[in-house]
Amino acid sequence: MAVALGAAGSFAGAAAARAWTCSSSISSCNEIRTRSTSVTSAQVCGLIRADDEVGRRGVKTRSLRSGGVVRRAVQRTEPELYDGIAHFYDESSGVWEGIWGEHMHHGYYDEEIVEAVVDGDPDHRRAQIKMIEKSLAYAGVPDSKDLKPKTIVDVGCGIGGSSRYLARKFQAKVNAITLSPVQVQRAVDLTAKQGLSDLVNFQVANALNQPFQDGSFDLVWSMESGEHMPDKKKFVGELARVAAPGGRIILVTWCHRDLKPGETSLKPDEQDLLDKICDAFYLPAWCSPSDYVSIAKDLGLQDIKSEDWSEYVTPFWPAVMKTALSMEGLVGLVKSGWTTMKGAFAMTLMIQGYQRGLIKFAAITCRKRD
Repeated sequence: MAVALGAAGSFAGAAAARAWTCSSSISSCNEIRTRSTSVTSAQVCGLIRADDEVGRRGVKTRSLRSGGVVRRAVQRTEPELYDGIAHFYDESSGVWEGIWGEHMHHGYYDEEIVEAVVDGDPDHRRAQIKMIEKSLAYAGVPDSKDLKPKTIVDVGCGIGGSSRYLARKFQAKVNAITLSPVQVQRAVDLTAKQGLSDLVNFQVANALNQPFQDGSFDLVWSMESGEHMPDKKKFVGELARVAAPGGRIILVTWCHRDLKPGETSLKPDEQDLLDKICDAFYLPAWCSPSDYVSIAKDLGLQDIKSEDWSEYVTPFWPAVMKTALSMEGLVGLVKSGWTTMKGAFAMTLMIQGYQRGLIKFAAITCRKRD
């Protein structure tokens, strides 16, 4: 995942000539209630406008017209995406860990979590563990001695929170990859402190060209890294390639809605909002849950299913916003640099996206043929 300050997803950095932009479509979901913040959308848009990025880095842009106002959206090449996202997480991971701990992804806020209030708020770290357990249950991953996964890959591992949790839960060998050298070093240190170095290995690697043999893993795990992948078909193809026969694949990711009958693209204002998010978080084009399902079908994967969990992540972004605007959070943001601050200011855009049904939080799972 890539959350505002969070988990590094891994993606390819080749084909310099090809430009990737955030063009996508969306769907409506239930209205999500969020807490108010002291930062307005207008302030956020001003802070993260693409022109700043153009001025600092000389990146090519394209013009977008929305409501009579022309905005210039950053158009990054794949290597620029590669470098940008690695730098983003090199900068921001320490800030996130200091406030939210080792798990760099959304929490799953079911009734149990929402009612277990700590200091006036849900227990967010417990909600993050709930997200892991919910994902495993949704995919039907067995935990019996004979059937539990013995080999796991964590694609886009951040500082290794999920990797260590899965290794400990299943006593499995885990290989984990991320683009960020800073995250790898921190993951290695935390894993050693927790006595799990014999079970978990971390390395800087490319999710679109994973350094593993075909059929290596009983469980392929990708928690909020798919949104960073410039080639979704190649990404899912790599997840399938490294899965062992009969192995399960779990992909939890940000998506846009499925297009409605007769639609061919987003509405201009919807596209504009996603472009702003892409500019801030170094994201390429998104896809819908049904796009992922279609890719999985084309690859011959089995037991494919998808579910929208947007309503269960409702408290997440307002909570991240609240911590970012605390004294501790603000000091951390200033120390970490402009790239992290820009991502933090974009959090209200994520909240808007959920409220409008623009963003879907999707869980997709499938199984490789035996």
